[in-house]
Amino acid sequence: MEPSWSLGSADTSVPEPLSDEELTALALAADPSAPLDPDAVPWYGSADSANLLPEWYMPRPIATQRGRGNRMVVISVVTTLLVICAMGLCVTSGFLTLA
Repeated sequence: MEPSWSLGSADTSVPEPLSDEELTALALAADPSAPLDPDAVPWYGSADSANLLPEWYMPRPIATQRGRGNRMVVISVVTTLLVICAMGLCVTSGFLTLA
């Protein structure tokens, strides 16, 4: 299957992938102050993606809920460090010493 790219409303088929040198030459020859074509569409990398950046560059953030066990571990570590500091001890170097 030959790759093809769509540039705006023009249907341009490329029989083989462009080399890095060709892409660099096209980028350097482009006018950075030229206005965008009103019919231009963003390239998503795949048809099912709705991100402005491709998935390989920056994946979508996914929020996951952590269980009760993770919360208890964090609370116990913070509480332990607060108790150690309240007693006037220091654990900065990893060893329990007097401050």
